[in-house]
Amino acid sequence: MELHEKIPNNVNLSADPKLKRALEKWQPNYVDWWMDMGPEGFQRDDVYLRTAISVEPGGWAHYDYVKMPEYRWGIFLTPGEADRKIGFGDNEGKPAWQEVPGEMRTQLRRLIVTQGDTEPASVEQQRLLGKTAPSNFDLRNLFQVNVEEGRHLWAMVYLLHSYFGRDGREEAEDLLRRRSGDQDKPRILGAFNEPCDDWLNFFMFTMFTDRDGKYQLLALAESGFDPLSRTTKFMLTEEAFHMSVGETGVGRIVERTAALMREHGDNVRDHGGIDLPTIQKYLNFWVSASTDLFGGEVSTNAAQYFATGVKGRNRENGYDEHKCLDSYYTMELVKDSKIVKEEIPMRNAMNEILRDDYLADCQRGVTRWNKILEDAGLSDRLTMPHRRFHRQIGAYGDHHFNPDGGLISEEQMSKGRDSWLPSERDRAYIKSLMYAVDEPGKIANWIAAPKSGVKGKPFEFEYVRRD
Repeated sequence: MELHEKIPNNVNLSADPKLKRALEKWQPNYVDWWMDMGPEGFQRDDVYLRTAISVEPGGWAHYDYVKMPEYRWGIFLTPGEADRKIGFGDNEGKPAWQEVPGEMRTQLRRLIVTQGDTEPASVEQQRLLGKTAPSNFDLRNLFQVNVEEGRHLWAMVYLLHSYFGRDGREEAEDLLRRRSGDQDKPRILGAFNEPCDDWLNFFMFTMFTDRDGKYQLLALAESGFDPLSRTTKFMLTEEAFHMSVGETGVGRIVERTAALMREHGDNVRDHGGIDLPTIQKYLNFWVSASTDLFGGEVSTNAAQYFATGVKGRNRENGYDEHKCLDSYYTMELVKDSKIVKEEIPMRNAMNEILRDDYLADCQRGVTRWNKILEDAGLSDRLTMPHRRFHRQIGAYGDHHFNPDGGLISEEQMSKGRDSWLPSERDRAYIKSLMYAVDEPGKIANWIAAPKSGVKGKPFEFEYVRRD
């Protein structure tokens, strides 16, 4: 098979024999990982998938049936910008780097490895979900998310192999050795070790955790390291689909729940639906787990990334000033068992600035879910938990807060936990609803059918053809 058929790319891979050999060696290890940790029980099935074939605006994706192990995972960077300049930090206005500056090698490698580690982690978390898909349509969407997360791993591995020598090759191998939830070799970030073993979890994960991925990619797209910037810009085109799967998936659950409430009142569980309080608990869990992914509120690492030009803010060109040397961010911190406001140097607050944008985006999605409830004539509403709630790291990780952000005792948290977060009873109930609906056009009772199918196809289309 020609190299471009095996590894489709726009980085002229065939002209670099050393890199070509390294990636051709890595590929079978990747396929072994996919067969071992990818979607279980569906590797021989034909799936109607989108495959990236170029970076051109209207023609970068091709739709057709493909068996997942034969998916053409490729390497694509958006076209380079001539004479691109670094847009922020101490190096603002200097030429973007085409190679890794020696003094920033460790920073850049850490960022690329951390981003790369999230991609196979999510595939591992979701590997059993196909066995309980609520429809053939949803099964296909799950697999589309999975193969694109695999392609994102390829994107990060390309950077490691191309620009970081032996260290990069070793890091690329480790990306295939770690396992989500493994006690000995877990994934790097906490949310990617959490179980994602039912479809309410999956939709919340793709809504909130993939949205964190969006904002991390937006910040990395500003990077002064041009290959990283160009890589993440292309990844964002695929990340948008993952978030839409989550937002519309939860929206369809809310729609079905609203219909059951109108017919039967609040006693939704007796009729095989997912009640709003349970949806709220899962929302609380995944928002808080995903909020942790941005890192500590006050961060010298974030300040250094910004100062050097390695990682910027979301859409940096939307800001008036790009050095942030004499500006401050007002932050609420816990001092002497009280929440007080402090002025933090702006560079040290870069994680929090990105988190602000993320939480505002999440709120827009929750507002759209509430519009479904409003249109159904219901007064119930879903709410975003406060950013301080159920945090495991950062300034709030050593304290307890209620969903409104109020500081509470450990005893109060223990008493309120099952009211605010999924209990074992809740999880058992959700799992009891999970069974596969294989026949095209049919759907499980707890979720509404989508308004439209994929690429002009109807909902009744056979998106996954079982072997």
